[in-house]
Amino acid sequence: MAVRAVRGAVQLERDEAGHMDEQVGALLTAVLERNGLTADDLISIWFTATPDLHCDFPAAAARKLGIVDVPLICAQELDIEGAMPRVVRVLAHIESDKPRADIAHVYLGAAAALRKDIAQ
Repeated sequence: MAVRAVRGAVQLERDEAGHMDEQVGALLTAVLERNGLTADDLISIWFTATPDLHCDFPAAAARKLGIVDVPLICAQELDIEGAMPRVVRVLAHIESDKPRADIAHVYLGAAAALRKDIAQ
């Protein structure tokens, strides 16, 4: 089985912990579903959040989904002028037999504008 990477992002409407849990949970669920994955296929997940998000760690949403034995880490995205605000990004490392070209990268809502080339 190969190690693959799955990208994704979601833009939050507001900096609120419950909203972050909901939106990041939806993003992770979509990543798993669109790629036919379970939590057992996850190796690790990197989360980044734009500097305007302070309410919680995005990884907390993964734990609430039951992803409890996968290494998770959060980092702050670069503070680039003109960048889309309130965005959480994920980079999930997975085990999969799928060819790299068949991996579904998931950009929800307005975040689809970030990567029109790979957004599903």
